[in-house]
Amino acid sequence: MSLDDILGRELAALDAQGLRRTLRLVGSPQGAVIDLDGRSVLNFSSNNYLGLAHHPALRVTSDQGVGAGASRLIVGNLRAHRDLENALAAFHGTDSALLFSTGYQANLGVLQALAGPDDVIHSDRLNHASIIDGCRLSGARVEVYAHADVDDLERRLATTPGRRRFVVTDTVFSMDGDRAPLREIRAACDRFDAYLVVDEAHATGVVGPGGRGVAADLDVRPDVHMATLGKALGTFGAYVTGSGTLVDFLANRARSFIFTTAPPPGLARAARAALAVAGGDEGDRLRDALRSRIAEIRRGLADRALLAPGAGTTPIFPILVGDERRALTATRALLARGIYAQAIRPPTVPPGTTRLRISVMATHSPEHIAALLAALDHDFRG
Repeated sequence: MSLDDILGRELAALDAQGLRRTLRLVGSPQGAVIDLDGRSVLNFSSNNYLGLAHHPALRVTSDQGVGAGASRLIVGNLRAHRDLENALAAFHGTDSALLFSTGYQANLGVLQALAGPDDVIHSDRLNHASIIDGCRLSGARVEVYAHADVDDLERRLATTPGRRRFVVTDTVFSMDGDRAPLREIRAACDRFDAYLVVDEAHATGVVGPGGRGVAADLDVRPDVHMATLGKALGTFGAYVTGSGTLVDFLANRARSFIFTTAPPPGLARAARAALAVAGGDEGDRLRDALRSRIAEIRRGLADRALLAPGAGTTPIFPILVGDERRALTATRALLARGIYAQAIRPPTVPPGTTRLRISVMATHSPEHIAALLAALDHDFRG
């Protein structure tokens, strides 16, 4: 049997389970309204929370060319990278920052570099796949604690010795929209001598003073702080902020940083421009608009008994369906009405928790939210 025959059978099995994925073509800039497969639709599936992906301030070029030419440790450490890292450290009030090509690479690199076979990583059950894979790659013992359950975390910390112990958590969970109890987790780390690693991918730009994230909002200082540039900041890449010692160590030991070509300098310049917008007066206005849209959709979903527990304070609203085929049917029905809300199925979410993931942007209008709610009335509830 040929390899294509084997893979074809596996794809057919995914089809039968309602789990096969396809790539849709976006023919326009990312925004509240997009061209999707040749149709104009309202976009409720993007992580472009502040609407910055097509902001004029981000349309910059670099006098250092297009490609970086090498890894950062060879000859690819360009001025644009260093300027962005300095701006990121200043934004978060830390000594240093280190730029990674993606959030996935950042989480893999951080956890692989910091933890090893004699260590223990305590990871929230609903953490992002990149955290899960970083835990596996580290070779450390992994203790998965119940989602946002500090009591369970403390029980595991009390009974699981290790050379070094780390607690890693998303601060805003990407598929549920709820926030980690970060103050309580920090207190547990202090009590049991563990180091706190946070992933602020879905919080940066959106939550906290100047969009600095949940940690800043709660005045919690993590030991390692990771965030992305490709969501609310509208560009591409990720970064870690912390002490100069941490950043120097990661530059020497994080394999996903060492063994990859540096990000294009133009993207680094665009990310720096996005940071300036998000952290300034315009960013405050965009967050105000986003909070208004969040409140509108929260009320609408609550009125329809569709608001999931824990959702409603961030731009992410899951509508739990459970059955994969029903979720795909709901996505197709909404799309027929000009609304794009992607069905999220296992393995992205745990079995039995298939949902529509609704994400809101500052650039959505009240009319856009009303159209979504009307479509849900017609096609989802009915």
